[in-house]
Amino acid sequence: MDSWKSFTPSNDELNGKIVAITGAGAGIGRTLAKCFAAHGATVILMGRTVEKLEAIYDEIENDHPNAPQPAIVPIDFEAAKDADYQLIHDSIETEYGKLNGLIHCAAELGERTSIGSYSLNVWEKLMAVNVTAPFALTKHLLPLLRLSDSASIIFTSSSVGLKGRAYWGAYAASKAALENLMQTLADELEDTSKIRVNSVNPGATRTAMRAQAFPAEDPATVKPTSALIPLYLYLLSDESTQISGQQISFS
Repeated sequence: MDSWKSFTPSNDELNGKIVAITGAGAGIGRTLAKCFAAHGATVILMGRTVEKLEAIYDEIENDHPNAPQPAIVPIDFEAAKDADYQLIHDSIETEYGKLNGLIHCAAELGERTSIGSYSLNVWEKLMAVNVTAPFALTKHLLPLLRLSDSASIIFTSSSVGLKGRAYWGAYAASKAALENLMQTLADELEDTSKIRVNSVNPGATRTAMRAQAFPAEDPATVKPTSALIPLYLYLLSDESTQISGQQISFS
């Protein structure tokens, strides 16, 4: 699926769209939040660390003064309960009435060790953040996405979610589960809604998580998060309304 490579977005490509982004305080999520705001979207910044969310909020306000005012929704995905997700739904419904996009970027890497040595506590934490949280948030926000004329859910995946590799433990297993969640949801929503569901495998990207996983790697040899903008922007735009249930690897 390479049609995104020839996509040329207009400056107001996302005008009028309400887009929630998890992991918006750093890495890919942070880059996408600034990009979507620059193209006219109202971005809902979701993440655990309020200071990081406030920093990207200020950057959007300063760098894009004509963009819609962003919103900050702090949430700890490891500890979040059903009532927390319902509260997010209620606040978005009250403020905006609908949702056009849900971008899942928040994730934990966990231990790089063998399955035989893997900590149960770390395993459970990663499953909570990387699998249960995207499921619960998507479930609670589906009614708002259904109210949109064109809605897009994008899960951020990984190559180890497609083929497991030694020492990637819960991270690989969680990304594989996320792929299946995407496929299941896309199949359920096909012909019953105007919501499309896809996943992106970003490949090697210059993030703090990448540096944690490969501490000896020269960051200059890895593409920046900005390289991913055309793909995510395409999947969020109305140009991709016929694309759903796809796992798209950046190349």
